[in-house]
Amino acid sequence: MIDLIKSQFPEAVSGPIEFHGETTLVVQPDRLIEVCTFLRDDPALKFDLLSDVSAVDHFPAQPRFAVNYHVYSLENNRELRLKVWLDGEQPHVASATAVWPGANWHEREVWDLMGIAFDGHPDPRRIFLPEDYLGHPLRKDAAQFYEEPQFTHNFDLIESQKPYAKE
Repeated sequence: MIDLIKSQFPEAVSGPIEFHGETTLVVQPDRLIEVCTFLRDDPALKFDLLSDVSAVDHFPAQPRFAVNYHVYSLENNRELRLKVWLDGEQPHVASATAVWPGANWHEREVWDLMGIAFDGHPDPRRIFLPEDYLGHPLRKDAAQFYEEPQFTHNFDLIESQKPYAKE
C-alpha cells in the first residue's frame, strides 16, 4: 500500500512513520487533495472514510502546526494517517470536504480551536465558540484568562449564615 502511494506521488509524500501500530505519511500541503482523491478512488486502496481531522501546535518550533487526517478503508480494513505541516500565524490548507464530505465538521473544529483555515470549505464558521470570540484557545500562544466562578460572589454571606459562624 505504501509503495503504491509513494510511487504515485514520489515528491509529495514522505514516510512512512510507524509508531504504536499506526502508519503515517507526511504530505506536502499543496498536494493534499490530489493524494486524498487517489486514496479514495484507487481500487486497491479504497480509503472511503475520513474518521478524524486534528491539529497540533508545536509552538515555537517551525513548521508550527501539524494537521492530521485519519482515513480508513472499510473494504480492506486498513487505516492510515496523513500529516500536513503548516507554517505561520495564518496557516491554511485546502479543504478535504470535496473528497470526504464528513470533513466538514472536523475542519470547522480545527479552525475554531486552532485557527487553521481550510481553503474552499463550504461553511467556514465557528462550531464551538461564539462568532465574536477573539482568537483560538488551543494555540499554545493563546491568551490565558481566568474567570471567577459565579457562585463565589456571595461567599461572605454564605459563611455568615452557617450555624457555627461567630457573631
